[in-house]
Amino acid sequence: MTAPAALAPWASHPEASRGRLYPEPESASRNPFQRDRDRIIHSAAFRRLEYKTQVFVNHEGDFFRTRLTHSLEVSQIARSICRSLGLNEDLAEALALAHDLGHPPFGHAGEDALKEVAAPFGGFDHNAQSLRVVTALERRYARFDGLNLTWETLEGVVKHNGPLTGAGARSGLPLAIAEYAETHDLELDTHAGPEAQVAALSDDIAYNNHDIDDGLRAGLFTLEDLRDVPLIGPMFAVVEQAYPGIDESRLIHEAVRRLIGHMVGDLVEETQRRIAEANPASAEDIRRLGRPVVSFSDEMQEHDRSLKAFLFDHMYRHYKLNRMTSKARRVVRDLFQLLLDDPGCLPTEWRASAGSPGTSETARVVTDYVAGMTDRYALDEHKQLFDLQSRSS
Repeated sequence: MTAPAALAPWASHPEASRGRLYPEPESASRNPFQRDRDRIIHSAAFRRLEYKTQVFVNHEGDFFRTRLTHSLEVSQIARSICRSLGLNEDLAEALALAHDLGHPPFGHAGEDALKEVAAPFGGFDHNAQSLRVVTALERRYARFDGLNLTWETLEGVVKHNGPLTGAGARSGLPLAIAEYAETHDLELDTHAGPEAQVAALSDDIAYNNHDIDDGLRAGLFTLEDLRDVPLIGPMFAVVEQAYPGIDESRLIHEAVRRLIGHMVGDLVEETQRRIAEANPASAEDIRRLGRPVVSFSDEMQEHDRSLKAFLFDHMYRHYKLNRMTSKARRVVRDLFQLLLDDPGCLPTEWRASAGSPGTSETARVVTDYVAGMTDRYALDEHKQLFDLQSRSS
């Protein structure tokens, strides 16, 4: 696949950006989407992704993916796809790097626990929290809270999985998104632009493939367990036939590498077919199609479902992970409840924004505080607050 000479008409063109909530002079050396990417990379929330995990708790091993390494993998895949489709690589990269900023510690276990304890106070949604991070919680700039990202980047952060209001939308708008929409219209009833759609499926490609890699290396399942999984099993067989006697580590890497390439190729081909069918003249046309334009083929979607089912049965519900995630959920619940009941235990800069014990105002501050923690910081805080023999720092 060769790189197109220029952006396609239906790509997001930086000169046509809808701009920022707080107007700023343009950069002489970077387009608006490049500036968004750079602001995300320099944010405190992005740095913390290094110590937030996908599946395994951070101290379980130094070779498992973290939110940071995952975001970089998603970014690489999204750029490759956009290059093949004539879409804007800079915007896709910004979205890929921002998509996990709102995730709490301990992967899905931490998110499930935070959803549970925050439910009486408006709940918790990691996409909404990502929006909150980039519009309110990052406090680095003199003129505004947040990163003041372009409309297109904010739209992609919020809507990369589809419309949030209108026909076919999921029920219940997350509190942070509902509040933000009162001051800045992100057109929640339409699909996101094409680059956001690419970033969403790049996340899917990276997630599935690195979970195969991590699960095998952690010993949660074996190559034999994968033999009958469509697409996956045959890919390992192809590599073994091409390289007889290859050692398992190289076999895993080579097969996973090819799987990623195969899934990317399928997505590009199906998306090109859909674009030809829809004949959009602009990114706005893609937003208003009423259906995604970036997609896997029907066959690949079926393979994707089979792989997810395998990983659910053999990895996410493995007893070793269950033990680990049970502890992680307990840490998040304990921290939330203690800080909600006694906001005086919050660090000074957070305590200043909290209200009385048990109130929604305090719950919001505690949710933001806990969601921003890394795995190891959450474990350290839990020890400080619950271990009677631990010295307060």
